[in-house]
Amino acid sequence: MKKVLIPVTNHATLGETDQANGTYSPELTHAIHVFMENGLDFDIASIKGGKAPLYGTDIEGDDVNQKVLNDGDFQNRINNTIPVGQLNIADYDAVFYPGGFGLLSDLATNEDFAKLSAKHYEEGGILAAVCHGPAGFLPITLSNGEKLLASKSVTGFTREEEIDFGTINDIPFLLEESLARSAERYSKVQPWQEFVIEDGRVISGQNPASAHAVGLAITNQLAR
Repeated sequence: MKKVLIPVTNHATLGETDQANGTYSPELTHAIHVFMENGLDFDIASIKGGKAPLYGTDIEGDDVNQKVLNDGDFQNRINNTIPVGQLNIADYDAVFYPGGFGLLSDLATNEDFAKLSAKHYEEGGILAAVCHGPAGFLPITLSNGEKLLASKSVTGFTREEEIDFGTINDIPFLLEESLARSAERYSKVQPWQEFVIEDGRVISGQNPASAHAVGLAITNQLAR
């Protein structure tokens, strides 16, 4: 059985505010739903391990989100995430970074996950992310000293979407700007529309509406 490693944030607030945050639940659950439907296993990990903060768990009308959240096995995994120091990256076939503002405060600069992801990619693995998740790509440096993104096309949460969501003044940094500066090419479509870029084994989705499609892209690449 193919297995996906899912790094999630330990940071429970929006930047330095007191607004509850963490990983945006639908970006995690919609991808996991695709994995479960296609017979893929997954582990959820974080820098510190333990219970990972989620928000967006009470969205009305999102049946997929609720179905996964109500699954006992998922609850066990999200409440007992694996510390990064206990991971063996050779156990995984893909790495998927779901979004959420919390990630901007830890995974966006974390060298431990970055080194694991670099090793995974250089050994033929898939790296994927959605919304703010591509911030997890920023610290990934390959063995030749080049940044992963230096030769890649990516997308991610946009400035317009930050404004619409009311977070533009509270985020630690603007992801669109960081990706545009770091990647060979940053692309986007109209706010809140599904948009996924596959540049070889690097997959990225623009926003929450893209989580299902990113899950499918991972699944399809693993099936090749």
